[in-house]
Amino acid sequence: MKPDLKVISRNKTEHRQPILEVRNLTQIFPAGRTFLKVLADIQLTAATGELICILGPSGCGKSTLLKALSGFLSPSAGEVRLSGRPVSGPGPDRCVVFQEDALFPWLTVSENIAFGLKGKVRDRRAVQREVDRFLSLVGLTPYRNFLPREISGGMKQRVALARVLILQPRVLLMDEPFASLDAQTREEMQNLLLSLWKQLSHTILFVTHDVMEAATLADRILVMDKNPGRIRADIPVALKRPRHSDASEFTRFCRMLHEGLRGQFI
Repeated sequence: MKPDLKVISRNKTEHRQPILEVRNLTQIFPAGRTFLKVLADIQLTAATGELICILGPSGCGKSTLLKALSGFLSPSAGEVRLSGRPVSGPGPDRCVVFQEDALFPWLTVSENIAFGLKGKVRDRRAVQREVDRFLSLVGLTPYRNFLPREISGGMKQRVALARVLILQPRVLLMDEPFASLDAQTREEMQNLLLSLWKQLSHTILFVTHDVMEAATLADRILVMDKNPGRIRADIPVALKRPRHSDASEFTRFCRMLHEGLRGQFI
């Protein structure tokens, strides 16, 4: 008997006021003489401090959904609300970390992290204190004067994380940020993200196609399918933290997710 994954979450975050709401979001793009519906009737909420993974196969619209949440893309229908107010464009209250680090190659690690504060904080000493703080949080203090070409891929993603977190966003949007890293570095970055989340209490929406990554990180997992992209399941993750991939409960949960993905959550 296949596990029933078509579940609506009833975890403790449900009773908090949602910081992020998506209502009936649909995204349609022109395709020659016709139109392509990429997302259809997306509904979701995220509470303050919640870590949600969006899981699904390639081409299901995960990245398109993140662009709509960030304000880089205007929905064809429906709306995105942050703290009850409609999202009409990008803003520092929603920051995005992409798979590619997108660092400025001519700036040092420290200068990359400080870049977003330019024009916002005039006190240079205050900026330096914040940069020092985030260098320490991501474990890069000894590399502060290095250029991006002089550090590893994992270190670049640490810089990318620090560069957005220093802006104190209310919502952190992450689009498969660790997908290009080797297995060991990927695990290190997952642990770092969980540590930063615990300390800073950001709301995080994390896109992935990796079942184990979703099970490792998430309070809830939203599972999408495609043609068009829809949320087919909203699954609370009851596994205790810290989570270990060799634990029997973790293995059973991942197996349940895999079986649900194969069964299309119908």
